[in-house]
Amino acid sequence: MLEVTPMAAEVINELTSQSAAANDDVGLRFALTAEQNSQAALELSLSEAADGDQVVTADAGAKVIMEPGAAQYLEDKVLDVRQDEEGNPAFAIARQDLPS
Repeated sequence: MLEVTPMAAEVINELTSQSAAANDDVGLRFALTAEQNSQAALELSLSEAADGDQVVTADAGAKVIMEPGAAQYLEDKVLDVRQDEEGNPAFAIARQDLPS
């Protein structure tokens, strides 16, 4: 299952609280989209869960919503936040450390 770091949860809560549709059901939603070169890409949005979506509730109630294809891709990943070149928070996805 996707692991969400405390920093990522904090940023998700900030984003959803600033959303025009701010309510407890809104979260950061991942969906798989097909790019022109037919490789899959993750699309992020703020929305409520749709039928079939998987929801992970992280620290402080932050919600990550994943459509089925995205949930399968992210099942062994960690969602974190790093700073981009301009010092703004940017989501980063890494593989979970497997126990030895």
